[in-house]
Amino acid sequence: MNFFRGVMGGQQAGAQPSGVETIQKLCDRVASSTLLEDRRDAVRALKSLSKKYRLEVGTQAMDHLIRILQTDSSDSEILGYALDTLYNIICNDEEEEQGIYIGLISKVWTQRYLSISLSEDAQRRQEDDIGAQFTERFIQEPENVTLLLTMLEEFDFHVRWPGVKLLTALLKCQCAQVQGIILVSPMGVSRLMDLLADSREVIRNDGLLLLQQLTKGNAAIQKIVAFENAFERLLDIITEEGTSDGGIVVEDCLLLLLNLLKNNSSNQNFFKEGSYIQRMKPWFEVGDDNSGWSAQKVTNLHLMLQLVRVMVSPVNSPGATASCQKAMFQCGLLQQLCTILMATGVPADILTETINTVSEVIRGSQVNQDYFASVNAPSNPPRPAIVVLLMSMVNERQPFVLRCAVLYCFQCFLYKNQKGQGEIVATLLPSTIDANSISAGQLLCGGLFSADSLSNWCAAVALGHALQDNLTQKEQLLRVQLATSLGKPPVSLLQQCTNILSQGDKISRRGSKVQTRVGLLMLLCTWMSNCPIAVTHFLHNQENVPFLTAQISENLGEDERLVQGLCALLLGICIYYNDNSLENYTKEKLKQLIEKRIGKENFVEKLGFITKHELYSRAAQKPQPTFSTPEHMLFDHEFTKLVKELEGIITKAVHKSSEEEKKEEEVKKTLEQHDSIVTQYKELIREQDAHINELKEQVALLTSQKDQMQNTMTQQLSQIQQHKDQYNILKLKLGKDSGQSDSGQVNGLQLEELTLLREELEELRKQHTLMNTQLAEKDTLIASLKAEGVHSDDGSAAAAENTELLKELESLRMQVQTQAAEISQLQRDRQELQNRTEATTAVSGESADRVQVSELENRLSAQTAETHRLQEEVRTLSESRAAMEKELAAATSTETILQTEKSKLQQEVAESKKEQDDLLMLLADQDQKILSLKQKLKDLGETFEDEDDLDAQDQFEEDGDEEEEDDE
Repeated sequence: MNFFRGVMGGQQAGAQPSGVETIQKLCDRVASSTLLEDRRDAVRALKSLSKKYRLEVGTQAMDHLIRILQTDSSDSEILGYALDTLYNIICNDEEEEQGIYIGLISKVWTQRYLSISLSEDAQRRQEDDIGAQFTERFIQEPENVTLLLTMLEEFDFHVRWPGVKLLTALLKCQCAQVQGIILVSPMGVSRLMDLLADSREVIRNDGLLLLQQLTKGNAAIQKIVAFENAFERLLDIITEEGTSDGGIVVEDCLLLLLNLLKNNSSNQNFFKEGSYIQRMKPWFEVGDDNSGWSAQKVTNLHLMLQLVRVMVSPVNSPGATASCQKAMFQCGLLQQLCTILMATGVPADILTETINTVSEVIRGSQVNQDYFASVNAPSNPPRPAIVVLLMSMVNERQPFVLRCAVLYCFQCFLYKNQKGQGEIVATLLPSTIDANSISAGQLLCGGLFSADSLSNWCAAVALGHALQDNLTQKEQLLRVQLATSLGKPPVSLLQQCTNILSQGDKISRRGSKVQTRVGLLMLLCTWMSNCPIAVTHFLHNQENVPFLTAQISENLGEDERLVQGLCALLLGICIYYNDNSLENYTKEKLKQLIEKRIGKENFVEKLGFITKHELYSRAAQKPQPTFSTPEHMLFDHEFTKLVKELEGIITKAVHKSSEEEKKEEEVKKTLEQHDSIVTQYKELIREQDAHINELKEQVALLTSQKDQMQNTMTQQLSQIQQHKDQYNILKLKLGKDSGQSDSGQVNGLQLEELTLLREELEELRKQHTLMNTQLAEKDTLIASLKAEGVHSDDGSAAAAENTELLKELESLRMQVQTQAAEISQLQRDRQELQNRTEATTAVSGESADRVQVSELENRLSAQTAETHRLQEEVRTLSESRAAMEKELAAATSTETILQTEKSKLQQEVAESKKEQDDLLMLLADQDQKILSLKQKLKDLGETFEDEDDLDAQDQFEEDGDEEEEDDE
């Protein structure tokens, strides 16, 4: 202990030792000290120095600390100090807090302090690099991580908590490497999952942070964690903490759930099959008063909505997404989300995320889309939710992200929903317009022709989705007429779009000048693709084609090149889907016009500029429109698919000559004729198959009726035979009794009985005749049906098929008869066996069997009871044996410790005896030297007082003093 007093500040003079020297001395003490207390004090001192001298302690003491973890595992206190020191080396909390503080203050500082914040960032990066280097050094030996996992099984708080923090820090610095070590470690992930069951909230919460780092980007670990019942535990914690009203723990659980489910189809399927989607519904129950939401509640609900979106994301497989959408509708989750959507007082970011979530829950699901169409907003009068959302989309005062979310919701509502598309287009048709209410079509037209360029683009894209892959609605939309101004005739919607497109920059708009034209061109391209009637209406206006060629041929700026590419795409659609109904604008004439005015190579170059645009590539990645600014909102995801499909087709169509087109048309006509012939044959074959199936059913019905008739006839024949037998018996009786005396009465009675029997016999004969007649009629009907089945078809193929069917029918009848014979034979065999069994049973006696069975049952019950008793005794003995083994192990370990201490004490006693013997030898030597020196002094004549003489003199003086005192 004197060593530590000197090191920690007990020196009174001289220069104080530096931090490096102190750390070096402490490391030497840890390495060389044999006493556990000394090592523990040295490690405690290193822990106190590790925050200030992070680099020095990590460089010099890391190996010693790892050795402490390996050798002193029985002492929890020194393990806790060592783990805390390693944590401070790898992850400096002071630096993290300082970085957070600097990050917060830097938002307020002015420009002159930016250089300071940048230097602090550089320093923080340097600290992170130091932590990464120490982490790499720690995990060079995978056994160190395995040792750390083993220590997490220790229940002691001072060991388990620092171990959790240290492993979390290691994962933050070198995530992939540590994940690999844990993955191959036996029961590594299972040990970490036990942290969630710890009753101490600090360890459980830090365990959540540890699992967050562990599951980042590793699908294998994610699956193991999921199958370790992680979903059940996390959902239980969320419920215990208060769901969306909970604190930071709920946020950590939700982040871990997102790690487990995102881009992991196996875990998503496990989550769905475990009925965990149903447990998410209570999360979204909001009250009427939604004012004053805390920041934590907003964060929690935002993560919960993201969790729902992960399950129904468009990037998932269609089958998995559809099953999750179905489950969410059946459990009422979609209805709960729609309630939040229409509620008042919900924060803007939560409302935006809710709209995005509802969008993906209904996307491509007809049932969910129908339900969403029926949702009404709580207004007076009630309005459909779609109308209310579209009002927000075309309102330029609404936030940009909210407008994007509404557009995405509308797109998802119309995705693969021809019924919804028809309902939206129907609100634009003259016969369905209601002047007293606002419809979705009116809002789209209002946004399409407003002065806000973003509203123009959103309305054009939304209307394009109402026409996506729906030829009927494209043709219906041509009927829409718009009243532009008083006194002027109405114009079609198609013509109005082209008029606004041709006016270009003449109309003053708020926002991007290019955005409106791009939106209108995308709408026209979507509208006219695969719709020759729309192409004809477009070409019917003499100004449209010259406008397009002029736009494509001009040399404009970078922004206008995109407009030129879309104009080229629209003109290419007019060529490819042209039905040549207009003489001035046939396919050939339009291609000649391109060659003269633009040039084929220039046209293809302008067309290819669309796919080379940066925003095109960004929009093609995912269906949701996510843009940083309104100016970047130029392309729609579905439109990028259309461009990719049409670009090559249009290029080929422009380069083809008229002869090639004629050949292609001839080939198309031939194929169409061939297809029509094949279709006719298919229809004929279907009809014949249906007719044959009907005949088969009739034959089967008649066969069953015939079998019933035959059974009835057989029964009646047997009855007739019985009556005949009775008649013969009576006849014999009459012959015997003819000679008796009372013959008159008997003969009279017999005559009456004979009369009755004859009547019954006649009746039975009539029934038999009737049955034979009906059977003959049925046979005639079957024969006629067979003839009809043979001659009903003109072709030889059908007749052959009917003949084959009849053969099959006959073979089936033969099989049935054979099986009936086999069944009867089996019944006879069964009857014989029953007779034999009864005879055997009669001989042996039923009573003896019953007695024997009862005795066997009693013996069996007794043996069963004895077996249970023995099993209980074995179980009790096993438990006692296990307890005794545990006590024996504890006693053995205690004995080992005591033996070790005993050997140490014996060694110390031996050393003490040896030191005493050495001291006695020294004293004896000194006494000899003193005696020899005294003798020499006496020989030399020196006088001196010996110690014994001095003692005697002192004793004499003391005695004299006592006598004087007595005299006095």
